Amino acid sequence: MYGCCWAIIGRGEFLVCLGVPGRIELIEQESAMERTGKVSFGGISKAVNLSLVPEAEVGDYVIVHAGVAISKLRAKEANKVFEYLKTLG
Repeated sequence: MYGCCWAIIGRGEFLVCLGVPGRIELIEQESAMERTGKVSFGGISKAVNLSLVPEAEVGDYVIVHAGVAISKLRAKEANKVFEYLKTLG
């Protein structure tokens, strides 16, 4: 449902980094290493690096971590995450 990465930071301690789903609204640059676009996160649009998801197109959902789209996501799964986040307030 969401992106996740783990890093060991000490004796048995872990740091978790979460990715957030968003919908691609616009692809601005098409070159392989400079592929960028606008991604909507519940109505707020941000510039995102899309170079790691060359197959993603306008309308697709992607997982974004630290301003970089790291994977594509099915619309059904993205909507599950959005519904869950609404319950958190």
